[in-house]
Order: sequence, then structure tokens, then C-alpha cells
Amino acid sequence: MFRNFIAICGASAASSLAGCATITKGTTDQVTFNSEPAGATAQTSIGLQCPATPCTFEISRKQDFVVTFSKPGYVSQQVPVGTKLGGSGAAGFAGNIVAGGVIGMGVDAATGSTLDHFPNPVFVTLQPEHAIAGPTAPRKPRRDGAPKAAESKEEPTS
Repeated sequence: MFRNFIAICGASAASSLAGCATITKGTTDQVTFNSEPAGATAQTSIGLQCPATPCTFEISRKQDFVVTFSKPGYVSQQVPVGTKLGGSGAAGFAGNIVAGGVIGMGVDAATGSTLDHFPNPVFVTLQPEHAIAGPTAPRKPRRDGAPKAAESKEEPTS
């Protein structure tokens, strides 16, 4: 009888020390990176690098970061990736009321397990470098010496 009491107390303590969202969602999130055209390098501000899109990284749910996409012949683009309270994370956090209590809520908040990354997947359309129009250079006069249409030498008629 005493052994059963110890087992029940141990199970109760274990369930109260872990948050519901931490158990159901985990503390990391799969974030996918993709580009058009495919094959771009994706470099994050947290040190992760993908040599060619598409790719996926497992990232801490509470980590915000910036990803830079680059590919030769295209203009590099940066995308900020943030976190927000996810729908299932909120449900898991609320589940602490039933099973985890205040301690479980604290664990969920500390681990970020209630959060999801956005945007996810992260997608960019890279623009070719030549597509960016810069200032136009002034045109040189024609070599044949012919006047331009605006420089007509006709005399006004009276």
C-alpha cells in the first residue's frame, strides 16, 4: 500500500513539473526556407546556414532571427522571423490549469513551447540584379549631325 502511495506521489510531482505545451509541442520548431528560384543560400542571424534552398532547420521556439537569402546574379533579401503565441500552444498552456498548475505554466513560458515562428515557411522571390533600374545616363548626340526633332531649324510662319 505504501509503495502505491509513493508511486502516485511521484507521478503527480512529475506531471506538475512539466508544462503541457512543453510536452505536446516541444521546445523547438521546424522552420522551412524556400526561394524562387530554388538553390539560394539561406543564412540566419543565429548562425545556421543552408547551402541551397529549400531546407529546414530545427530552431528554439523562443528564438527570433533574420534570414538572408542570396544567389549569384540576384539581389539578396532579408526576412525577419518572429514568434507568436500558437493556437495549440495556447491550448497546451491552458491545459496546465488541469494538470500542470502554476509550475507547468512557468515551464511553458520559460521554454517558449507555446510559441510558433512566423512566417513559416519563409519564402522569397529573388529579383535578378539587372532588373533593378538605376539612373539613366544622358544620351550622346547623334553622330550623323542630323538635328533632333526638338532642334528643328524651321522658321516660324507668319
